[in-house]
Amino acid sequence: MADQVVDQVVDQVVGGAAGVRPLTLAWVGRYLAAGEQVVRIEALHGGISAEMRRLTIGTPDGTTRDLVLRSFVDVEHAEDWLNREIDALTLLAGAGVRVGVPAPGLVAADPTAARCAYPSLLMTHLPGRTVLDDEGLETRVPLLARQLVAIHALRPAERPREYVALTTADTVVTPQGADVAAWAAAIDVIRRPTPPYEGRFLHRDFQPGNVLFDVEPARPTSARITGVVDWAAASWGPTDLDVAHCSVNLALLHGPAWGLRFPEAYEEAGGVLAADPGERLFWLVRDALASSEEVRSVSRPWREAGRTELTTRAVEERLDAYVTALMDTLG
Repeated sequence: MADQVVDQVVDQVVGGAAGVRPLTLAWVGRYLAAGEQVVRIEALHGGISAEMRRLTIGTPDGTTRDLVLRSFVDVEHAEDWLNREIDALTLLAGAGVRVGVPAPGLVAADPTAARCAYPSLLMTHLPGRTVLDDEGLETRVPLLARQLVAIHALRPAERPREYVALTTADTVVTPQGADVAAWAAAIDVIRRPTPPYEGRFLHRDFQPGNVLFDVEPARPTSARITGVVDWAAASWGPTDLDVAHCSVNLALLHGPAWGLRFPEAYEEAGGVLAADPGERLFWLVRDALASSEEVRSVSRPWREAGRTELTTRAVEERLDAYVTALMDTLG
């Protein structure tokens, strides 16, 4: 069966962009039903840490279904990332359905690349698409907020690993031409001790690029969420941290005002954030400053998705404006 899958793909798929190593295709073949075969492979854009492929599976009755292959190529700690995603998808297969968190179904995983060319995960394909345009944002932001509240309502029997914050006051990259005083004040904020918090289940990379929507192009207000993907960073920590991460992404994609708006939308949806303004500022600033180290890698998939105006420089300017707005509003 595995050899049949490999031969079929080699015959029908050419070019490195959509290519998957024969060893990995053989592994995929182990999880197909009798008579099924891979008939098409399509590269999915938008990922930063992993290569994503949509595999179209031909069935004996002449129909097709899709799976998604996620492979970590030369990525440090890939085994850890995939094990966390496996745990999260296992949780979401039960509890996630009950609280309204649509997530891919786990089909198979090889975190150590024992059978694949690279550490890989095979999962079901969800309908919908990412929407990064400004149009219709007034509708999508409340939907994002309600979805994040649902994620934070998950109560896993076993807690995932505590969140990791890699950015420190000494690793922040202040953009060229930034408001030096505002950034210095923001950096001083994250020098403070971490505020106490009541932990919750976190997605840890919840942002528009990891949320799928069903939306008619002519009716942006018809949008509804069909899936939340990329659970490799699932963690345990403060709800403020997930909110802060989505806020900075909204600020960079759509302007600082939308970053400031998201915490309000989260609370309007029933979410609970830190009561103390200083504690809220700590988490918002921490994630905003973390973005300073990733502007180039974050902006690239946005441009690939059609937001060509979001050059590295343009995103840096928006980040500066957002950090300055945070300090003016809450500092």
